[in-house]
Amino acid sequence: MRLLVVDDSNIIRSRIARIALYSELSHLKIVGLARNGREAIDICWRHSPDLVTMDLTMPHMDGIDCIERLIDLDATLNILVISALNDKATAIEALKRGARGFLHKPFTDEQLVEALLEIMR
Repeated sequence: MRLLVVDDSNIIRSRIARIALYSELSHLKIVGLARNGREAIDICWRHSPDLVTMDLTMPHMDGIDCIERLIDLDATLNILVISALNDKATAIEALKRGARGFLHKPFTDEQLVEALLEIMR
């Protein structure tokens, strides 16, 4: 499975990419690291990921708008939102637009592995 990581924080992008290399996730291949929704859409056009981790609060295009556009490109795309927002309405909106899961920041390595495995099932 091809993974795209979308987050405006370099630290979070790097952490998710590192965790994606864990043996439990050996079937994942990282095809891109995007800093915002615009970059995510560009990478999706070029690399057709199967799975996307998506932050919600980013410059240039937020995660909610990006989710909708990515689902328009590929309705089968699995999107896991990873956000520090505790607003349930925003989480529900992300799921309505096409996200398939939600993980709150901060998260442990084990929580991310489990969330990725769950969304891939």
